[in-house]
Amino acid sequence: MVGAAAGIQFIQAMMLHQAFGAYLSVLIEEKGWSKTSVSGASALQSMEAALIGPLLGWFIDRFGSQWLIKIGIVLFGIGFICLSQIDTLAGLYGAVVVIAIGSSMCGYFPLNCAIIQWFEKKRARAISMVGLGLALGGIFVPLVAWGMEQFGWRTTALACGVLAILVGFPLSMIFRRRPEDHGDVVDGHDPAASANAQAHELTANDDPGYEFSAREALRTSSFWLVSAGHGLALLVVSAVNTHAINHMRISLSYTVAQASFFITLMTLAQVAGVLTGGVIGDKVNKTRVSALCMLMHASGLLMLTYATDSVWLVGFALLHGFAWGLRGPFMQAIRADYFGRRSIGMILGLSAVIAAIGQVLGPMLAGFLGDITGDYLLGFTVLALLAGTGFLSFWLAKPPLPPAHT
Repeated sequence: MVGAAAGIQFIQAMMLHQAFGAYLSVLIEEKGWSKTSVSGASALQSMEAALIGPLLGWFIDRFGSQWLIKIGIVLFGIGFICLSQIDTLAGLYGAVVVIAIGSSMCGYFPLNCAIIQWFEKKRARAISMVGLGLALGGIFVPLVAWGMEQFGWRTTALACGVLAILVGFPLSMIFRRRPEDHGDVVDGHDPAASANAQAHELTANDDPGYEFSAREALRTSSFWLVSAGHGLALLVVSAVNTHAINHMRISLSYTVAQASFFITLMTLAQVAGVLTGGVIGDKVNKTRVSALCMLMHASGLLMLTYATDSVWLVGFALLHGFAWGLRGPFMQAIRADYFGRRSIGMILGLSAVIAAIGQVLGPMLAGFLGDITGDYLLGFTVLALLAGTGFLSFWLAKPPLPPAHT
């Protein structure tokens, strides 16, 4: 299941997350659309995730992720096929909505919920390995950019859609709901102790591993601090994915293929971060590490913003990529560690609503200020400073105490 989840994340990263900026850069140049208008397409992905996140969470807690992942990968592929046929801005938005719905249904949220159900002792390692697929997929962004230059963006989008279904659907068939449904136990649990625990109702007072309901999680400061930190991190991640290639094209006169090289380097650093997280994730304080990663995100974005040559871009790629790879998988692991498995789907779904604010605001603010000023300097600077405040959000997020039961 970890391998299948990593494979699906690989597909999404290669075709969508890190590559979406290449599509937008080409469309801005070919169609003459404004930075703000194409940023709206990126924001739609996040808005859709926020709208259906709680619904997906409710469904996952009751029925598991497996059917969502199957349907999602098909919709994801169909969305790219639709993208290959668009001629208008409205058509772009429509295709992006289909891609976004599919991506949400087979993306990191349902995939990680599926993995969380099977791991505890090595949870951070397992989730980091899923994140490795996301990181490795970004290495192939130049392949997508090369396809656009050689065959056109329409042919490339069509090929991505078909391949996503042909490769992704068999992977989606591997997922199972919970170990208990198959006579197995969660990693790190003793089978005899697990059977005994199931025979008795545990309470907040006698179980140090108390599992929160979604309502109880919402009453803790930790839920809001982690969600705020996650949203601030996504300010940078979403803005970079949407606008970094276009920024390098405008400010440094790079071609899409040349700019994609630094996205590849960023992704290699992301791989290093993921691998580091897999080794240390179950041994360190994940919120403190995430806090330090926020400073790396902010510093990396400032280096991208004021780069005058490739040396600065290399610095951006290494700092931002490593921070993303190390911090990203920790976001779900922290919540599972703090709140348990019982309502993890709804907890992650509600968290997605808050985190989506950063996903929407990042590209939109960078694009809006970019249209006003003619470049991304002001927009990226503001986002970097905002992301830096995420250090405090993670640093102050402590493990929550179980609610008192009377």
